[in-house]
Amino acid sequence: MDSADLNVLRSVLEWRRAGQRVMLYSVAQTWGTAPRAPGAMLALREDGVVIGSVSGGCVEDDLIARQHDGRIPVDGPAVQLITYGITREEAARFGLPCGGTLRLIEERVDDAAWVEQLLVHCEAHEIVARELNLETGQVILTPASKSDVLMFDGQTLRAIYGPRWRLLLIGAGQLSRYVAEMARLLDFEVLICDPRTEFVYGWEAQHGRFVSGMPDEAVLSIQTDERTAIVALTHDPRLDDMALLTALDSKAFYVGALGSRINSQKRRDNLAQLGLSQQAIARLHGPIGLHIGSHNPAEIALSLMAEIVAIKNGVELKQKKPLQEDV
Repeated sequence: MDSADLNVLRSVLEWRRAGQRVMLYSVAQTWGTAPRAPGAMLALREDGVVIGSVSGGCVEDDLIARQHDGRIPVDGPAVQLITYGITREEAARFGLPCGGTLRLIEERVDDAAWVEQLLVHCEAHEIVARELNLETGQVILTPASKSDVLMFDGQTLRAIYGPRWRLLLIGAGQLSRYVAEMARLLDFEVLICDPRTEFVYGWEAQHGRFVSGMPDEAVLSIQTDERTAIVALTHDPRLDDMALLTALDSKAFYVGALGSRINSQKRRDNLAQLGLSQQAIARLHGPIGLHIGSHNPAEIALSLMAEIVAIKNGVELKQKKPLQEDV
């Protein structure tokens, strides 16, 4: 789940608490090439205000029009299926690629208690499944795992929701600022730890949240999980290695450290001398990033985030950086 989905649900809860009628649309199935993948959501308020997206824009326009012209009756069915793009002409009309078909679940949110509960689970960094029965409109929340995927059998929609992906940066230097900016654009929650107060100046709250304490304490305090990436960028072994000792034994899906190939090998040797197992050391990404010929901080940040996103998405790394100069 990304922040767009969370914002949709937060808005649904806010609107229902204000006594406004809300329709929630979820992409259940697609055929051919579709603008949004199954699971994408959009909320439509009774006055036509929307948040979220289920297509490139034309389907959204039609949903708003249905609201305004009365095709969504107040006392209509609580849940129903809507299909767009059955014919070539309709696909063209709604901006779907040729042959694309989009099936939406239209759900009237009468009781938003499940929305509140789901958001609580996500804020607690828990993964949860929402099962929606299309016949009864009943919603059931159950624990889920990161390997679970959306399922729809025509009767029940089982969608998976979870916390945002997180990136903990050790070090608040120039490179970290570029990484933080790109990570936020990619919808990561950005956390920064740097006990060196000289580097804190100029960071704004929107750039990320500072975690107090030493690097190893920060890794522990954020309760590192499978949706967390940790990158050491201080170039100071006293800080970087402190974080790595803890991070490499955590559940983080990515752990990396800035440095050349030679320095990366020295770091591995040092971690071994400090008692870290070879299995844990093998998890370390260093040099960090994919090979794009990067030299300046912005390019290195792009290379790093490309690697992190590839691993997050389960893509095999075929363009691993062969060499990285110290920056």
